[in-house]
Amino acid sequence: MVKLNKIYTRTGDDGTTGLVDGARAKKHSARIAAIGDVDEANSVIGLASGSLHGSGHDRSISRIQNDLFDLGADLATPLGEFGSEDFEPTEMVLRVVAAQVDWLENAIDDMNANLEPLTSFILPGGTEAAARAHIARSVVRRAERSVTALADAEPVNPQAIAYINRLSDYFFVLARVLNDNGAADVQWVPGANR
Repeated sequence: MVKLNKIYTRTGDDGTTGLVDGARAKKHSARIAAIGDVDEANSVIGLASGSLHGSGHDRSISRIQNDLFDLGADLATPLGEFGSEDFEPTEMVLRVVAAQVDWLENAIDDMNANLEPLTSFILPGGTEAAARAHIARSVVRRAERSVTALADAEPVNPQAIAYINRLSDYFFVLARVLNDNGAADVQWVPGANR
């Protein structure tokens, strides 16, 4: 369990921050950018959750927010730390695992089962709750870009990449559900303003 008695440590005043193993990384490094973008996505999801009370999606959102902390811990633990030579979790290393990706896929499939197939691209909007889900989707996509940019430079857990990719899909489908199961989706009209 984490216990924080003091919020500021002054250890980051030199432009670095700590990783799980105690190593320091520059705050502008690809790894820290990815961790920060995942944190921002989690915050936006927390904002979106405020419009979901009583919708039946509260537990799923809570699970996702916890999974995003797991993802942040995974990203903060480079391969090889604590003797890990692969991306399997250990007693000392928290990793995103296939079961978390599978849960997201099942949640997407369950929500999508009640939706009419798309016949057009849709604009981010509709109800306030759906609009917030679309914002969460787009911020998650940014986090995905940061995670994959990190993966171009250093090894990243493939399950972490799969999880963040599925998560944006989850919020896209959730937005449609929140738009009266797609009935209130805002259709894109190509060239409408020419």
